Amino acid sequence: MTKAERLALEQERLKEMKGFDEEVTGGAIAAGIDEVGRGPLAGPVVAAAVILPADFDVPGINDSKKLSEKKREALYDEITQKALAWSVAFVDNRVIDEINILQATKKAMVESVNNLSTKPEALIIDAVQLQDVEIKQHSVIKGDEKSLSVAAASIVAKVTRDRYMVEMAEKYPGYAFEKNKGYGTAAHYQGLRENGISEIHRKSFLKNFDVD
Repeated sequence: MTKAERLALEQERLKEMKGFDEEVTGGAIAAGIDEVGRGPLAGPVVAAAVILPADFDVPGINDSKKLSEKKREALYDEITQKALAWSVAFVDNRVIDEINILQATKKAMVESVNNLSTKPEALIIDAVQLQDVEIKQHSVIKGDEKSLSVAAASIVAKVTRDRYMVEMAEKYPGYAFEKNKGYGTAAHYQGLRENGISEIHRKSFLKNFDVD
């Protein structure tokens, strides 16, 4: 396949994702909402809300899990520079322990919407329905694969949280946060055995883990 053919396919994919947003919302000004960090043993859950302009045409936007770190970083810059509005919200490990990860995820999502400088007319949310939000919502299963704005939000959330966990690796060395971002890798579990539970660990996720 030639470079021109690959570009044409990518433009068609983005057109379909943009068309999905328009169809779902009826052409309303929509914010895509997604989160990162439900599964880690440490750190916050982070949600992002992104409103893209109608002429947004940056190639490569996709579910953040399908992109390399280098690609996510480059796309983050383009999204945040060209978006009509964007915001992120953190809910930390202590709140996660208090209200559970699902409620913490919803809390982060609501806060990300409230933090937007432009109020959207509709929300496209990856697989979640929010309470206490008066804006019309569209909950979409695998929204980060189907919706351009949700995919953009997934990238912003992922890059934001990853950068934060790299910072936490300096503050809390010994858990390899710079590599695992708080997920339960062998190095992370070894760090728990050697150093115990840190201030940013989710104790509710470690109830059955024996720390020496």
